[in-house]
Amino acid sequence: MSTYSAPLKDMQFVLRELAGLDRVAELPGFGDATADLVEAILEEAGKFAGGALAPLNFSGDQEGARWADRTVTMPAGFKEAYRQFGEAGWNGLSCETEFGGQGLPKVVSAAVQEMWQSANISFALCPLLTHGAIEALSLCGTPEQKRMYLPNMIAGRWTGTMNLTEPQAGSDLAAVRTRAVPQPDGSYRIFGQKIFITYGEHDMAENIIHLVLARTPDAPEGVKGISLFVVPKFMVDDQGRLGQRNDAYCVSIEHKLGIHASPTCVMAFGDEGNLGGGAAGTLVGRENDGLKYMFIMMNAARFAVGLEGLALGEAAYQKAAAYARDRVQGRDISGSSGSVPIIRHPDVRRMLMLMRSQNEAMRALAYTVAAAHDAAIRHPDPELRRQNQAFVDLMIPVVKGWSTETGNEVASLGVQVHGGMGFIEETGAAQFMRDARITTIYEGTTGIQANDLIGRKLAREGGATIKTVISLMRETEVLLAGQENADLAAIKAALGLGIAALADAAAHIAGNYASDIRGVSVGAVPFLKLMGIVCGGWLMARAAVVSQAKIAGGQGTDPFYPAKIATARFYADHVLSAAAGLSHTVVHGATGALALAEDQF
Repeated sequence: MSTYSAPLKDMQFVLRELAGLDRVAELPGFGDATADLVEAILEEAGKFAGGALAPLNFSGDQEGARWADRTVTMPAGFKEAYRQFGEAGWNGLSCETEFGGQGLPKVVSAAVQEMWQSANISFALCPLLTHGAIEALSLCGTPEQKRMYLPNMIAGRWTGTMNLTEPQAGSDLAAVRTRAVPQPDGSYRIFGQKIFITYGEHDMAENIIHLVLARTPDAPEGVKGISLFVVPKFMVDDQGRLGQRNDAYCVSIEHKLGIHASPTCVMAFGDEGNLGGGAAGTLVGRENDGLKYMFIMMNAARFAVGLEGLALGEAAYQKAAAYARDRVQGRDISGSSGSVPIIRHPDVRRMLMLMRSQNEAMRALAYTVAAAHDAAIRHPDPELRRQNQAFVDLMIPVVKGWSTETGNEVASLGVQVHGGMGFIEETGAAQFMRDARITTIYEGTTGIQANDLIGRKLAREGGATIKTVISLMRETEVLLAGQENADLAAIKAALGLGIAALADAAAHIAGNYASDIRGVSVGAVPFLKLMGIVCGGWLMARAAVVSQAKIAGGQGTDPFYPAKIATARFYADHVLSAAAGLSHTVVHGATGALALAEDQF
């Protein structure tokens, strides 16, 4: 039922021509990330994604994860696929070599991660959460915690979770009530309940390492009183051997709209008393700094969830395009006789191009941000590290918010291309739409991402970083000037209008946030969408410039490059053209939203 073929040519193009893989390979510690090695990695990952994971996507959705007596059984084939995944070394692709990882750049692992998510999003959520836990422990854990947990987590023998929210808290982590009681030996006993814990319990790995937010007895109120603790499912001795079962149990799993094969757990800590009271845990870093540490996991997860929007959009596009080529229905409106495949119909072609162009824009943005992350960590020049980190910080909410909203749109279009058959579960198109729906919600809703973008990332620094990004866009606009190509001229015109719209909206937010925070915040989500669309248009324009140069250089016989220009032109005409309207909404749209009294809603 589920088929997936990794779009290797576009992935490699974006890595080389837009994200700057060659420059990433020059960073300290990344010398092994040569073009040849990365190409081989992508090819092997594509084989595993298409051959091992995609065949389990539909069956896993139909069977779902099953809970009984505080344990979770995964759908048929998942446990075996995860074992193969770990044995092949995929879990440690970008992890530290000190603890058994391969130390490859984030931009490479992002491309590979996209494949896992397109092929089987429910499966991919397990390593996604594990990577977040690995990153938090790598940066903030004690030497003992790193030695005890990281090798097995990186090898894939153990998995990881993050336990943030609680029934009464939702996204408001200041309301967290889980308690951490200090013990004479320096450890803690954890008491409380957490909800929406992805892969909090399953049967694919030997152990599960929970990272849990909790409060110590003397902690201050609010987010300043939250600490982070490691709570393993099974206790681990000094030799790394598994011991007694910890008092951390899954007491139920959620029945969800989508991602049925990913167990979303309610976790209870300290209910059983099987260790003398409380779940045993150890403090990560300093007391009351837990939220800072958790945001390391959160930012990694937000980027990864943005990739999910792209990945599900790609999977939905592939299924819709295949259906449109095969489904014969209706006559060609140009007047030819006989029924034709629906891909001949102009509106179907429009929908497919809308799917394809937005997928390519999302991929270009995600990989570019991943490459900047690599430079922010590894570049020898401190000022360039700072500049790249500022760019990453600005763009993470855009990657997460815009890509997931767009992924939902693309998955919905996939159902529309199928027509009535798209509403039938057996075709598989509906699964992508159902699976995508959660992506705009978890790891911070689109509204939370947008408020972060306009408040912490734009207004706080007076728009300095976004001005730098806009200047880079204008450099691409200059490259488009003077091209004797009608498509590139049209792309330049659309990009210029988009840049102006983004600049006006950003100036409005930076200039009015302090004096009219409510009014400005009404435009937060439209601004996030505007920023995603214009950034995507900028990178699609860059892709068109590169493709035109390839054609001029004698590679015009390769259909990839003309197709790239055609897709960029479509994006400019159908997507980037919305920028002016969104900018108007940001600047003028607060009045209606704030005009009604609360009891009028």
